[in-house]
Amino acid sequence: MSYASARTGRQTNPWLVLLIMSLGVFMTLLDITIVNIAIPSIIDGIGARLDEVLWVLNAYSLVYAVLLITSGRLGDIVGPRNMFVAGLAIFTLASALSGLAQDPTQLILARALQGLGAAVMAPQSLPIITTLFPPEKRGGAFAISGIMAGLAVVIGPTFGGFLVTSFGWRWIFYVNLPVGVLTLALSLALVPDIRPGRAHRLDLLGVLLATAGLFGFVFGLIEGQRYDWGRVWGPVTVPMIIGAGALLLIAFLLWQRARQSGEPLLSFAVFRDRNFSVASLVLMAMGFAMLGLFLPLTIYYQSVLHLSAVDAGLTLAPQTLVMFFVAPLSGALASRPGGKYVLMFGLVAFAAGMAFIDWTAQADSGRWSFLPGLIVAGIGLGCVWAPVYSLAMRDLRPQLAGVASGVLNTIQELGGVIANASIGALLQNRLAESLQDQAVRYSAQVPPEFRQRFVEGFGRAMKGGLEVGRGQTGTSLSLPKDVPPQAVEQIRHLAEQVFSHGFVSAMHPTLVLPICVVLLTAASCLVMRSRGSTTAPQPLEQEAVA
Repeated sequence: MSYASARTGRQTNPWLVLLIMSLGVFMTLLDITIVNIAIPSIIDGIGARLDEVLWVLNAYSLVYAVLLITSGRLGDIVGPRNMFVAGLAIFTLASALSGLAQDPTQLILARALQGLGAAVMAPQSLPIITTLFPPEKRGGAFAISGIMAGLAVVIGPTFGGFLVTSFGWRWIFYVNLPVGVLTLALSLALVPDIRPGRAHRLDLLGVLLATAGLFGFVFGLIEGQRYDWGRVWGPVTVPMIIGAGALLLIAFLLWQRARQSGEPLLSFAVFRDRNFSVASLVLMAMGFAMLGLFLPLTIYYQSVLHLSAVDAGLTLAPQTLVMFFVAPLSGALASRPGGKYVLMFGLVAFAAGMAFIDWTAQADSGRWSFLPGLIVAGIGLGCVWAPVYSLAMRDLRPQLAGVASGVLNTIQELGGVIANASIGALLQNRLAESLQDQAVRYSAQVPPEFRQRFVEGFGRAMKGGLEVGRGQTGTSLSLPKDVPPQAVEQIRHLAEQVFSHGFVSAMHPTLVLPICVVLLTAASCLVMRSRGSTTAPQPLEQEAVA
């Protein structure tokens, strides 16, 4: 199958276009996960404080989440190819600036610029897929996009660990440069410039309300735990910021409601489609689950099982490989009647595989004892990504593809942000309690004169932010100066045992939350339509510009 430009007659292979755009989106998703592993090296390299390093992570996520809806709408106006190319250029330039940064402020600003480029790029692939591929081919196309997204999440920490270990932290940014330049050249040469047949106007007030509202809401969730959900500046508290963001979002929705007959930033028509609405819930749940499950597991692999970042990634590799083989098949099935059952099966299988891992995980587990759960979870993921996008976009008019893509990306990102706040808080709360219990249990093996201080030491460590990197859990506990050298090694060994067993005890109930969220979302898929709408969506009246 090929696509001919309306002006030049030039043939374009849609699968090649899909591969080019998937590569660009892969870069943006990879950068969300790859930086985490480099935090210790970044702290040493530019002398960053902990709060500054957090903003190295959060500046990207904040800008990315806030601008997705707006950039999706801009894609409808100026063309998704043009927005994709602009976002890719910004992202590549920002990657170079991130690698060249000499102090924390420069790195934070460069990361925010990266988030801008990623937000401009991310919503543009769905409109192009929807336009270039007929409904019966979209399942396979969405499968490829899903595979790339899953690969980015899974290999990010591993690839980041390899780059940091072999070349230094700056190379987690420099690696984007050749890929970005190549993808930019291919996009200009091969991706058709598809534009709506009629002019659109941008709702500027809607942009301001949506941007300010999302900024307040997302900022509050990201920074809430750091400020202990209390004051941020003077009388301004985290709940006040989240509340203000929520009020602005309500104002945005009311404004959009009043503009539905004109040119709204957010067309409510997308939510009148039942499949799109349920798919949005599924994507929010998956955004929540991917971070909510893999954040504790990444710490567990490295801090409890003492695997390197590379080994931890290789442990997860079977899940990715299974997903890679299953996704094309599920994509083909998703385009047929009953595709919702493929999605439901995928969600249940993913939850079941992760539940097996949660049930199996112990302080002394072998790395390959999780293989059955990873295989089942991989089958599940392979049956989720293609069907959810295929069902979401199947009955929508192509004119709504841009705004729909922005909404789906925003909702999925919000799911991850909510997971970052809720799972992080839950894990920290459970860890404080379980460490106290384990410290009391193991204190019987500590010399009597140091038992009380041993137990109290874990309480102080939690209040000061316990370091959980590989190899740190036994040595980060501060010991009194009067502890005899012969007792130091014994106490540090016991401290490692306390952390290992305490973390596993805290992780078990923490992982239950995202697993339950996925299962509840699977049940909601029952209300999806199994067959396409009886009224076929109107084809997009378009022009393809050479």
